[in-house]
Amino acid sequence: MRGDLLRRMDWLGPARARGYLRLLAVLNLAALVALVATARGGVDRNGFLLGSDFLSFWTVGRMLHAGAEVYDTAAHIAAQRTHFAAETGYTAFFYPPSFLPFCWPLGLAHYIPALAGWLVATAAVYIVAARAWRANAGVGAPLWLLFVAFPAVPIVVTHGQTSFLVAGLLGLGAWLVPSRRWIAGVLLGLATIKPQFGVLVPLVLLLTREWRTAAAAFATAVALASFAALAFGAHVWTDWLATSGQAEAAMAAGAMGFGKMISPFAALKLMGAPTGVAYAGQGVVSAVVAGTLAGAAWGRRWSPALAAPMLCGALLATPFALDYDAVLLGMPMLWLAGRGLETGFRDWEKLALLLAFAAPAFARPLALHAGLPVMPLIVGLLFAVLWRRARSEPMSAADQDPAVGGSPLSSRLRHVRRSAQTAARSAVRPVTTAVSALSSVGVPATASPIRWRRVSRTSTGSLWTVGSSS
Repeated sequence: MRGDLLRRMDWLGPARARGYLRLLAVLNLAALVALVATARGGVDRNGFLLGSDFLSFWTVGRMLHAGAEVYDTAAHIAAQRTHFAAETGYTAFFYPPSFLPFCWPLGLAHYIPALAGWLVATAAVYIVAARAWRANAGVGAPLWLLFVAFPAVPIVVTHGQTSFLVAGLLGLGAWLVPSRRWIAGVLLGLATIKPQFGVLVPLVLLLTREWRTAAAAFATAVALASFAALAFGAHVWTDWLATSGQAEAAMAAGAMGFGKMISPFAALKLMGAPTGVAYAGQGVVSAVVAGTLAGAAWGRRWSPALAAPMLCGALLATPFALDYDAVLLGMPMLWLAGRGLETGFRDWEKLALLLAFAAPAFARPLALHAGLPVMPLIVGLLFAVLWRRARSEPMSAADQDPAVGGSPLSSRLRHVRRSAQTAARSAVRPVTTAVSALSSVGVPATASPIRWRRVSRTSTGSLWTVGSSS
């Protein structure tokens, strides 16, 4: 039936998927090579500095060595312009002081060597995390091909961003929770250099009773913050807090470009919503994501099945996420692809994987030139199918430990858990229903609607915007 073209996508098999991956890899590599080959003095043919956003981190490293005030906007602008003066403004620095120890070594080298070293080192962290997730996924495509073909990768490279590092720390930390709890906590604590992507981590850690990992993450975050204060002065924290208002105002005013952002907040602003309405919409989405995730995690122990929607939901739960941050989706997509290959793909899973993987190649152009913010919808669809998988995964023996299953309150807890899952299911249903309605255009009225079914409990910017700045 034609309705299965998108719902089931049986036409997209392993051989065809590998062909698409090879094509994307060739195009990504060709675009990057052309960008670098046509650059002059580290500036591309469009007038942007290679690794545009990295200039901010490198400048902070230089300022730290000179003893300058990194959160003094005027001083930061002046320091940047000693190396490169952009016609369109400057690259702001709003990262917390916890990130300063990572910037300090960058100031030891000239710009291009520092950029190259940064990209290699942070990409290595990301690849290690992706390799861990792929190990048990049974995905036939080699990891290097998945990495090179992922359209979000060249966006990170051309911007010199922190996304490889943050996604790698969160992804590897999430994977190691069941086996290396203390190490996992350290990695998750280090990821607080970009704290907006970790808001769901404490929720799932606490609901799955991973006390050691939660304690290690908290201790690491405090230690990193304290080290920054000791190394660069306690005033850096008050200075950063003073600039936080500027960061919020810049985001609300669209200084980063709403078309480059992928959050529900940015989508509403792009469509003309007032700032208050956009924040309210973001709040609703964040609450739904947190609630559905809590429903899936209640009464269970930590597993990749819960970590996958948690990592995906991170992009929906914050108003400040850009398209290069989509590399965080790599680990959840590996897990979902692996489960689909092992047990069979369910309705909409292949579509969610295809869209989430390819979207960074076209989401920014669509948003900037057509005013269509598709990325939140795509991430929402991926989150919905990941959540559906997570709640239907068989419960392990650890899920039935005395902390829940064997206590006198077990019956009541199971009842509360079922109620939470029912509410979460009702909240997620509109996402897949909307996709079903869109896909039914031109489809006969007899096309099958979305079917929710219970499963037995036994049983990875854009080519068109390479070199742009944000």
